[in-house]
Amino acid sequence: MGKTGIVRDIRYLDHHPGFGHPESPRRLEAIYDMLEDSDMAGNFVDIPARQASAEELHRIHVPRYVKRVAATAGMAYDYLDPDTTTSSGSYEAALLAAGGMCEAISMVASGKLQNAFALVRPPGHHAESDEGRGFCLFNNVAIGARYAQAALHLKKILIIDWDLHHGNGTQHSFEQDPSILYFSTHQYPHYPGTGSYREVGRQEGEGFTVNVPLSTGYGDGEYAVIYERILHGIAPDFKPDLILVSAGFDIHRGDPLGGMKVSPEGFAGLMRIILDIAESCCRGKVVLTLEGGYDLKGLRDSVRAVLKELAGLSFTNHAAMAALANPVSVDRALGHVFRVHSPYWKNLRP
Repeated sequence: MGKTGIVRDIRYLDHHPGFGHPESPRRLEAIYDMLEDSDMAGNFVDIPARQASAEELHRIHVPRYVKRVAATAGMAYDYLDPDTTTSSGSYEAALLAAGGMCEAISMVASGKLQNAFALVRPPGHHAESDEGRGFCLFNNVAIGARYAQAALHLKKILIIDWDLHHGNGTQHSFEQDPSILYFSTHQYPHYPGTGSYREVGRQEGEGFTVNVPLSTGYGDGEYAVIYERILHGIAPDFKPDLILVSAGFDIHRGDPLGGMKVSPEGFAGLMRIILDIAESCCRGKVVLTLEGGYDLKGLRDSVRAVLKELAGLSFTNHAAMAALANPVSVDRALGHVFRVHSPYWKNLRP
C-alpha cells in the first residue's frame, strides 16, 4: 500500500473573505479536526507547505495580476471581484496554496508518495490569468500542472474537475494545449456560465477539453457511470503521466450552493474510479487540491471518505454504485458529449 500525503497549514486560515462568506476558514477547521479522529490520525504523511515562486505563478498568471494580489497583503479588506475578497493574510495563504500543491505534486512524481491531497485554501479553479474570480485568487491546479511539466519534466497531465461549478480559469489556461486534458462535470447553467459541451478546446488543443454539463439532481450512481464511461474512454488514449483533481465538495447532497445529490460514499466511488484509471495509466500518481464545498458536515465526511480511498483504508465498489443510476439521466448527460467528442476519441461513441 503506497503512502498518501496531505498538505495542511494553519496559515490557510488567515484568509478571511468576510463575515457570512461561504468560503470561510471554518471549512478547513472542520477538515483538520477530522484528521485527528482515531480512524484518521497517523495514516497520512504531512507535506510541508511552501510559498509558490514568482516563476511558478507567472506560468499561469500575468505579472500585473500577481502584483495586484500582492498589494492586498496587510490590508484589512480589499476585493478582486464582487465574490472574491481578501484580508491581510490572503496573499500569503494564496502563495502557500499554490506552493503546497506544487510540493505535493513533486513528492508524488518523485515516488516518495503514492498520492496526495492538498487541503488548502483559497480555492483556485475560477482564477483567470489576469483576474481573481469566484472565491479564487491563484489557480492552484493550473499552476501545479505547469510546474509538473516545467520543473519535473512530465509531459501529459489529465485534470479532472468534479466541483459543482465549471473551472473556467483552468479551461482557459490550457484550451489550446494538447498536452493537458481538462475534464469537467458541473451544474449547468450555473456560475460562471461556461462549460458547454460545445467548448472542446481551440486550435491544437481542440478535443482536449471535455465538458459534461449537468442539470440538477445527479447523484452517486449517475456520477459513477459518467466517470466510468468517459474517463475509461479517453484516459487510455491520452496516456497521462499524472492525474490532478480539482476536488470540490459542493456536489454533496446537502450543499447550500448546489443542486446535486452526491453522498460521501459517492465521492469515495469517484475517487476509486480515478485511482483505478491512474493505476492503468500513470502508476497510480494522483494529486487532489481542495476547491469548493460549503456544508461543513458534508465537507468533513466527504473528504474523510476520499482520503480513506486514497490511503487504501477503504475500497468502494463503484460498479454497484453505477448499477443504481437513472439511465435516462445518464443518457441525457452523455448523448451530446459523445456526439461532439467521438471524432477526437475513438472509444467515445454515441
